[in-house]
Amino acid sequence: MIFDDLGLSNEVLKAVNDAGYTEPTPIQEKAIPHVLMGRDILGCAQTGTGKTASFTLPMIDILASGRARARMPRTLILEPTRELATQVAENFDVYGKYTSLAKALIIGGESMGEQVKILDRGVDVLIATPGRLLDLFDRGGMILNDVKILVIDEADRMLDMGFIPDVEKIVSLIPKIRQTLFFSATMPPEIKRLADVFLMNPREITVAPPATPAEKIAQSLVMIDHSNKRDMDGLAKKKRDALRKLIVEDKVRNALVFCNRKRDVDILHKSLVKHGHDAARLHGDLSQPARTETMNKFKAGEIAILVCSDVAARGLDIDDLSHVFNFDVPMHAEDYVHRIGRTGRAGRDGRAFTLAWREDRKYIDAIERLIGKPIPLLKSGKTNAAKETPRISPAEEATPDAEPEKIAAPVSEAPSSDAPVSEAPASEAPVSEVTASEAPVSEAPASEAPASEAPKRRAKPKAARKSQQDAKEEAAPGKPVTGMGDHMPAFLANPVKS
Repeated sequence: MIFDDLGLSNEVLKAVNDAGYTEPTPIQEKAIPHVLMGRDILGCAQTGTGKTASFTLPMIDILASGRARARMPRTLILEPTRELATQVAENFDVYGKYTSLAKALIIGGESMGEQVKILDRGVDVLIATPGRLLDLFDRGGMILNDVKILVIDEADRMLDMGFIPDVEKIVSLIPKIRQTLFFSATMPPEIKRLADVFLMNPREITVAPPATPAEKIAQSLVMIDHSNKRDMDGLAKKKRDALRKLIVEDKVRNALVFCNRKRDVDILHKSLVKHGHDAARLHGDLSQPARTETMNKFKAGEIAILVCSDVAARGLDIDDLSHVFNFDVPMHAEDYVHRIGRTGRAGRDGRAFTLAWREDRKYIDAIERLIGKPIPLLKSGKTNAAKETPRISPAEEATPDAEPEKIAAPVSEAPSSDAPVSEAPASEAPVSEVTASEAPVSEAPASEAPASEAPKRRAKPKAARKSQQDAKEEAAPGKPVTGMGDHMPAFLANPVKS
């Protein structure tokens, strides 16, 4: 089948031909005729199958008749991210260039004043993210009473991002008599429930098993050898080294590198730039102008490697992307399919590498259950990066890097009070006898130390040392003991009567 067989107008067919497309994808072939008939659609298809064109092409034809009024859009398209909303707007520019349709893009990070001015002129198509749309509606910037077609795109992503309450509120603000087009890459129970509420006698279209990667994507799993669980910085360094090695060895032309956290996106981006790679970063904390500029440069080939969060995992259409790298294994199995679905699009070949270590096994198992097959293990995954640091046994981990320096104990002026009292005068003590304070520090455990090696004690004051010397002299042979020394109470020193 070709596009001419789908019932589209000559203006749309000409624009499609200018874009270089001649044959529709399976979801386009099945969805476009039913959209033109005015039926509700429940579409489920893997990412990269052309879902966006399956609703933009027939909508352009439907909107050809009629006129928009100020602040009253005729159609509404909801997208979970700014990037997806921007891409849909670009699709209307490409496919609607031979029509006079007006559109408005309502997303965060842009001037709300400028967006209100566009709405005041009247728009046929309103493309928006849920948060900004409700914000603008609450300020009185638009009226949704004239919406004839509602499109909810990437519904499962809306669920993941917590937008479903906002979507439900938006749906309650538009007319109940409308055409609703509902698209999702996966169909979990919550999404199915929403579809039952939003749609009326829909035409269900499923062109591939949910969350199935394209067959053209060659997948590989790279296991990073790392034995010290606590050394996460060391693990991250090994993964960075392994990633750079793969980029060089596999002759990467352009690639997306996904991280789970925004902080890791920044760190990895700096590392790649430091090692001479042409890289940029993309995540939700960047301003919208910066995100748009970065994405445009990457699509134009001015940037080779884009380090990003999952903000770039859904629906972004990048021409001939050669590689996708999962620097972090996604915690949700569905995200794996969406990430690697950025490559291998439109029948082209693609390569996807996932860097993991043994603690990621549970996530890998979930992914393999979802896609129905194991991810091939790359034998050369034990890169030089993984060999730079030798394996450390648990016993060696507990050993300090250097032995503590042995410190000689200071020489005490008198023996400790815990030392036994000698019967010989102090002056006759053998030179070889060492007081407790002079005993060397033993490396053996305390339980194995000899009894003669008493623990070190703090040196006593001079008066206390003198009292001990007097006690020894009184205990010398031939001298009666009359007490315990002048340091004791006087009544204890009285002679004992026989």
